[in-house]
Amino acid sequence: MRSIILAAALAVAGAAAAQPPANVTVAIGPELQAKASLYGQRDLDQLADELRHDVERALARSHQNVQLKLVLADAKPNRPTFKQLGDTPGLSMQSFGVGGATIEGVATRPDGSTEPVHYRWYESDIRQARHNSTWGDAGWTFQQFADNVAHGRFAER
Repeated sequence: MRSIILAAALAVAGAAAAQPPANVTVAIGPELQAKASLYGQRDLDQLADELRHDVERALARSHQNVQLKLVLADAKPNRPTFKQLGDTPGLSMQSFGVGGATIEGVATRPDGSTEPVHYRWYESDIRQARHNSTWGDAGWTFQQFADNVAHGRFAER
């Protein structure tokens, strides 16, 4: 029984080692960082982590070996953030609006060539925002961007 468990553990470790690490870094841009006092630093950090995670997962699925240095240049929530709710008495989670995000940066391929990264999407129809979470449209933007990255597209066309 121990040998089966050991063999399974080695197989998992070997598969993890065989997969090249995704090189994705995400920084918060200065304009968005200036909004930390409005949205809360915790929310911005979580957004950056979500973007990094989504892109790393997409790169792993596509088996691309590319380094991405991303900047979360802007993000707009669909609902008030935890900090906004605490700072503004009478503000409700029932409040909603259109949101989205802007992502910029640079992609570096294994041969050293670089390509600019630019992707932005903001909802334009308030009717679509009613059932979203706080950062629902920003999350949608991250997923769409990650899908584009998985297909080798780093900028809007």
